Amino acid sequence: MSLDPAATPPAALRPVVARVAALNGACFFVEIAVALAIASVALVMDSLDFLEDAAINLLILAGLGWSARNRARLGTGLAFLLILPALAGAYAAWDKFSDFTPPAPLPLMLTGLGAFTVNLACATMLAKHRAGSGSLTRAAYLSARNDTVANLAVVAAGLTTVFVPSPWPDLVAAGLIAILNADSAIDILRAAAAERRAAG
Repeated sequence: MSLDPAATPPAALRPVVARVAALNGACFFVEIAVALAIASVALVMDSLDFLEDAAINLLILAGLGWSARNRARLGTGLAFLLILPALAGAYAAWDKFSDFTPPAPLPLMLTGLGAFTVNLACATMLAKHRAGSGSLTRAAYLSARNDTVANLAVVAAGLTTVFVPSPWPDLVAAGLIAILNADSAIDILRAAAAERRAAG
């Protein structure tokens, strides 16, 4: 991974990051509404991912043009931000056991497919910039890329629930989303550490 801050000029990256932030912010409101309506833990987790991604991209907008050392510090903070949905999801999963009913499978699948489309578009927009501003753009790209995998897990959970009416597929998808977030956090911490070393 290139750590050259000139690889992606801030002027070229800003509109991309702004579009990604807006898409994620809008999708959060749609997905959390569906999640609460059908009592899906996986969608709660995924909606919080959208909110988190919007925050990450807004922070990246603020950090563009900073020194490598300051970008590394912000990247470290973003890595810890990735852990928050896992904590919220753990609470939602615990609460689910008090009302152990499966979510409605069709809304679950359709919402997962819609989220997949949005995240795929975001990952595509960010892909060519992922090495541009070190840990910052890497944070945004990894988050969008991993979310596409999480969205497919949500779709699979909905499809499985059609044939096996149980809350377990939804809970398993929620667990996968938590694992993906943890993996991204570790990768971003490594990128931030490499950036600190490059800055001296």
